[in-house]
Amino acid sequence: MSLTLYGIPNCDTVKKARTWLDQNAIPYQFHDFKKAGLNADTVREWLQRVDWETLVNRKGTTWRGLPDDRKAAIQDPQSATALMLEAPSIIKRPVLVSEKQTVVGFSADLYQKIFEGKA
Repeated sequence: MSLTLYGIPNCDTVKKARTWLDQNAIPYQFHDFKKAGLNADTVREWLQRVDWETLVNRKGTTWRGLPDDRKAAIQDPQSATALMLEAPSIIKRPVLVSEKQTVVGFSADLYQKIFEGKA
């Protein structure tokens, strides 16, 4: 199974996910979307499996720093995609992508279920 973990290396939740994957000897590629960028095709692929409202982190500092009119304009997959490409830090992290699924966020229990084939 080919896995890619998207995020930024200094994010605490991304660190936890990477540590969990490493400790469980699960091979993955890490994609730092601040350094390596993010393209529209990747975001569209995520949106085929995950709702845009799950991907947009409305609790983070990037969202809180947006002007109210910009926040109000995010109402559908297209406007959310434009925002995610403009400001990748708005994406809830990490995003774990395999051939079968896309998972946003991290919890040890969820990852355990995924890799046991129960999620």
